[in-house]
Amino acid sequence: MKIQFVQTVSAVRCQLSYPRHRPSPVSRLSPLAPLSAVLCLLSFPAVPASAHAGLTPVGVGDVKLKGYLGARLDQMVERHVGGTDIDYITAPFLEKTERKNWWQTEFWGKYMHAAVPYALYSGSPKIASDIRRGVARILSSQEPNGYIGNYPDELRCGEGWDVWGMKYTLLGLLHDYDFVHATGGKNADAAAALSAAKRLCDYVIGEIGPGGRRGREVWQTGNWSGYASSSILEPVMWLYQRVAAAEGEAAAQKYLDFAAFLVKGLREPEAGPRLVDLALKGVSVADRNGYGNVAEKHGGYVMKHNRWKSYEMMSCYQGMLDYYEALKAKGQGGEPVEELFRAALLTAEDIAREEINLAGGCASSEAWFHGARKQHLPYLRLQETCVTTTWMRLCEKLLGLTDDPKWADEIERTFYNAYLAALKADGSEFAGYTPLTGNRYHGQHHCYMHTDCCTANGPRGFLCFLRELFKSDGKTATFNFYASALVKGFDMYALYPRANTARIVSHTTGRLDVRLRIPAWSAKTVVKVNGAAQPGVKPGTYFTLARDWALGDVVEIAFDMPVVAHTLAHHVAFTRGPVLLARDSRFADGDLTEPLRRGLKDGQRMPTFTAVRAPSDDIWMTFTATLPIGSHHENPEGQLPGTVTFCDYASAGNTWHRDNYYRTWFPVEYGPAE
Repeated sequence: MKIQFVQTVSAVRCQLSYPRHRPSPVSRLSPLAPLSAVLCLLSFPAVPASAHAGLTPVGVGDVKLKGYLGARLDQMVERHVGGTDIDYITAPFLEKTERKNWWQTEFWGKYMHAAVPYALYSGSPKIASDIRRGVARILSSQEPNGYIGNYPDELRCGEGWDVWGMKYTLLGLLHDYDFVHATGGKNADAAAALSAAKRLCDYVIGEIGPGGRRGREVWQTGNWSGYASSSILEPVMWLYQRVAAAEGEAAAQKYLDFAAFLVKGLREPEAGPRLVDLALKGVSVADRNGYGNVAEKHGGYVMKHNRWKSYEMMSCYQGMLDYYEALKAKGQGGEPVEELFRAALLTAEDIAREEINLAGGCASSEAWFHGARKQHLPYLRLQETCVTTTWMRLCEKLLGLTDDPKWADEIERTFYNAYLAALKADGSEFAGYTPLTGNRYHGQHHCYMHTDCCTANGPRGFLCFLRELFKSDGKTATFNFYASALVKGFDMYALYPRANTARIVSHTTGRLDVRLRIPAWSAKTVVKVNGAAQPGVKPGTYFTLARDWALGDVVEIAFDMPVVAHTLAHHVAFTRGPVLLARDSRFADGDLTEPLRRGLKDGQRMPTFTAVRAPSDDIWMTFTATLPIGSHHENPEGQLPGTVTFCDYASAGNTWHRDNYYRTWFPVEYGPAE
């Protein structure tokens, strides 16, 4: 039986998600231009084992979040994305005064990465207008040789962040190209964006490509052993896709050739990034210095040769996976190509194991440092929002390639903790860093500007959750996340993860396999269809409901969501489902540094935690806990347990006042023999 979606949505179907050139099927700005067939040609079919790998996320316009998350997203779109001063972030391109090797030119491209999909999601005419104005200013700044940036000629493609800035400018132009098509805009506008992107990429190729006039290769420019500049690989692959679709493979080949040149730089030079061989040898990301490079020890924020920079490393792997997909789609596989995928996968698994903390965040001063085993300690500049967002994007990429739900588990943990914690309560900006213990506050002022990389990058992270919440190819639909939302063919109601249940109602008739992600942390999940319990539900897998759906069929999911203790080096922290819990000074319930007594075991369930009503609207979820806490327990009164209050980590410290202190890891007493 053919599926019929009762909910009125576009039937556009193609095999790739928005950031690889898929417009939202439902644009509230204007009807889609008749370009869907062309857009579908840009597909990069996924390769790995699962038959469901590459399942297409529906467009952002086909998912409408409601409830708590919907309100947070709407605030962010209105106050952050819609509140961005376009003239301000594009002014450096017109002024061209940069002589300190800084990164002012990244802000506009990051803005575009969020503004385009959120314009489609919200239908905001202001954001749509801002996009057009910003693009016009960028195009007006392009020099006859194709350069777009703010560096003088003698400093271009050199030691600073010029190539990094051109990376983000390319991304911004290609987002505009997509946006024009998605909204039925003027062909001339799309052509102008694509032409500008081609001329800019041609400039980079001529300067630091094969035999370039600067006499150096891309990996030899910028910082961090070539990570920053080499991450231009991602927009080069985007450009290749779009030129191939619009002008043919022959016209696009030079961009694929340049991508091959970039990949060679990422894997072959002894002192370069070496993203492949070190990963295949099992060298952890924090330990990759000393293999052909001489790392600096000065501890400065910017280093030329070190390989521990997290944000830029992951950005390179993102582009490398795009390149891998392209070659596989062209039937140009083989062992060297497969090594690219394995290296990225092994690296991501190492990051998840060695670096990601209970909040789903990572890195100290954006450097890998085996942070998972040190997360109880007050390390410098923890969980940069750029790193958080980039980790989510890499997990999203791997989820699409592997169809392994563990990457959705990683996105979920990061989203509900490190990511939402960084977003200011009113949605207007993102914190630069979010310590596991301390307080939240405004980010830096970068490059003599009233903005910074993190607040510019932050909105991109919500897209990972939004795009991957629901995926469908017409035969199989997958729910990766559970939140109140209207999606294509279904209505979902959930207070999750504050509550442990979700309810999905069918607006669909006909045969459809519906897959539900069962989180690895939920040991005993119960799934019911129209009241009947379903057998075979296992944690860490997708559970499939293969059936003929009728209007009004109801799926109910109950997750096993106890509070669990986690112990590390005489410290303890607590999680409930995907959410890290924290004590907050606003509860005024005692000394947050007071130690717990010995005896708690790692993985122990904590039945003494009880969900209670939050004391104010700025705290999402609240729990009281009776714990063996406090010294002087030799005293009959002192030996009694104490009752304290916890909230979700994202709510902790969210006043952004320096007197609002919170804590997630708590000391545990030592014994005399320890």
